[in-house]
Amino acid sequence: MLLNPPSEKIKSIKRLLAIESSCDETSVAIAQFELLKENRFQNFQILKNHTWSQSKTHSPYGGVIPELAAREHSSKLSSLIKETCQQTEISLKEIDGFAATQGPGLSSSLLVGHSFAKALACSFKKPFFSINHLQAHLLSPFISKNPPHQKHIGLIVSGGHTLLIHSKAWNDNEIICSTLDDAAGEALDKAARMLKLPYPGGPEIEKMAKNGNNKAYSFPRPLPQSLNFSFSGLKTSLLYTLKKEPLTNSEKKLSDLCASFQQAIIDTLTKKTIKTAKIKKCDCIGLSGGVANNQSLRKALKTACQKEKFHFLPASPEFCGDNAGMIAYLAIWKYSKQQKSSLKDDIAPNLKFAKH
Repeated sequence: MLLNPPSEKIKSIKRLLAIESSCDETSVAIAQFELLKENRFQNFQILKNHTWSQSKTHSPYGGVIPELAAREHSSKLSSLIKETCQQTEISLKEIDGFAATQGPGLSSSLLVGHSFAKALACSFKKPFFSINHLQAHLLSPFISKNPPHQKHIGLIVSGGHTLLIHSKAWNDNEIICSTLDDAAGEALDKAARMLKLPYPGGPEIEKMAKNGNNKAYSFPRPLPQSLNFSFSGLKTSLLYTLKKEPLTNSEKKLSDLCASFQQAIIDTLTKKTIKTAKIKKCDCIGLSGGVANNQSLRKALKTACQKEKFHFLPASPEFCGDNAGMIAYLAIWKYSKQQKSSLKDDIAPNLKFAKH
């Protein structure tokens, strides 16, 4: 005679397709997980996280052109979904739910992915999940980790956002501080344009900084007494430096400028993050967002965490930039808690980070 297994062992394998199109990355992911009783899940696995970058399209303009980004999303999304299904050998009929980024982001870009996911959910009569892009970034360090979430201070650093968040649970989050002007990634991109480096600027500055002296130029560390970030003054300082010392053909000078500018941002991010963790008495720090791929930043935060005996949990490189894998992960939390969205939900380009 077979006995019924304990409730936590009773499971059902589910699959979810997610779309991310908030800016200039078109991304589709298919994830699989085991749904348990009592609104829990386990064995989360991203079967495919397929991201197509538009950087070459926007590079001649030195930044993202919204109309071009939306057009590229529209032309690529259908084939990307088809490729993702083929590579995972999972048909759309076998998908148990569909998710897409609701915001924040470019309205025209968000509309493409959000509408597509809603159409799929409606067509296959499956649940739809409208996802907060920032909350997805916050949770991205926990993808494929056990436990799937723990109390931590999350540093989200990207082209559009720089935030420190006290995360007590997957849906219980408090913004401690943010940027008063430019985000860190935005400052790096603007600095790259001043230095006549290609777009996207952040990775180019990081590449040049590897051969530079990060103490060659004395750039300010903004708002040292505050937890809030501000990078516009740092950008202005670079502008004045270039007026006094115009760029020449010296690669050494360019490398030194990149290294010194990047270090000012890294020092600011690291010190404020550690300070916030001490104030909140939290011994775990998460790092996510596109700039989280910067190896110097990852090394600095890891070293600072080791010194303070904090647990450092950076997002894996494939989940740092805008990607559908993190959208799928947050959607699965919502799926397990039966928090599906309405098909009437609209995009929210200026969506804030909700506490709950």
